[in-house]
Amino acid sequence: MTTIAIQSLLKRRIARKIGVAVVAMALLGASAVQAESKNPSDYPLRLHIFGRNETTFFHNRQADEAKGDGRANLYEGGEPKAVDFNFDCDHKLRASFGYETYPAKWKKPGRELVVLMPVFGQAGSFFTCTFHTDVKTDYAYGIKDGSMRSEPATQFKAWMVKHNYDPEHGKNMPTTEQ
Repeated sequence: MTTIAIQSLLKRRIARKIGVAVVAMALLGASAVQAESKNPSDYPLRLHIFGRNETTFFHNRQADEAKGDGRANLYEGGEPKAVDFNFDCDHKLRASFGYETYPAKWKKPGRELVVLMPVFGQAGSFFTCTFHTDVKTDYAYGIKDGSMRSEPATQFKAWMVKHNYDPEHGKNMPTTEQ
C-alpha cells in the first residue's frame, strides 16, 4: 500500500469517527433539552386524577410504558377545571388518593400538560408524563355517593372556598362543614 493510500484511509477513518462523535453529541444535546425538571416548585398547577384506563406494556417482564386516558380536575389560578386526557408514560399512572393532587405545568397551554408523578416505593423520586388534554372551563368533576359527576365550575369553586380547599397554595385537605 502506498503512502498516499494509507493517508487517504486514515483521513476517512478520522472523518468517520468525527461524524459519529458529532451525531452522539447532537443526540445527547437533544435529550438534555427534552428532559423535564423533577423539582416540584417548577410545577405551579395541581392535578387531581379521578380515574384512568391504562394498558401497560412490558419488556423482559419489566413494565416499559403505560398508555391510556382519564379524567381529572386541574387547579389553575385558583379555579377548578375538568380535564379529559390521554397519556403515554414510562411508568404506570395512579389515580389520586382522596384529595391528593400532583404538580403540573403547561407544555402547550390548553393542549399538553406535563405532570410530575411520584415513583411509588421510592420516596423523593419522580417521573414526568405528558398529558394531551381537553380542558372544560365551565365545569369541574366531583364524586357523590360513589359516582363521578360534573358540576358548574362556579359551584365547585364555592365549595372550595367554604371548605378552605386550595391545593395550589398548600391547602390540600378540605375542612369539614360548619
